[in-house]
Amino acid sequence: MCTVALLLSVVLFNVSVIISQIVKVQVASYNVEIQELNGEAEFKRAEQNKKILIEQARAERDAASLRAEAIEIVGAAAQQYPEYRLQEFLGAFGSALTDQSIDKIIFVPTEANIPITEAGRTVK
Repeated sequence: MCTVALLLSVVLFNVSVIISQIVKVQVASYNVEIQELNGEAEFKRAEQNKKILIEQARAERDAASLRAEAIEIVGAAAQQYPEYRLQEFLGAFGSALTDQSIDKIIFVPTEANIPITEAGRTVK
């Protein structure tokens, strides 16, 4: 009876050691799989960020190109229609007055668009 109990305890000990080894191996392989999945997720995140930066750069390039075309069109209109610049100035001036971003208006007397600097002097 004693040998059977001893044999049974040895068998149970060996089985528990084997089970613990199996659990250790499974945990180790699980950790490796988790690290691998984390690495893949980080790689995909970096790839997506790269695509976003590329698309932003393309959008900025396209916007710059369209802005240059608009400047070219406005410049051509200003050359072709000289009154266009005056209209743009008056529009901007009117907007500034409406927004109250102009505090003072100083009127300078001119003659043929040249300021009269000696308006206070008398002719002798």
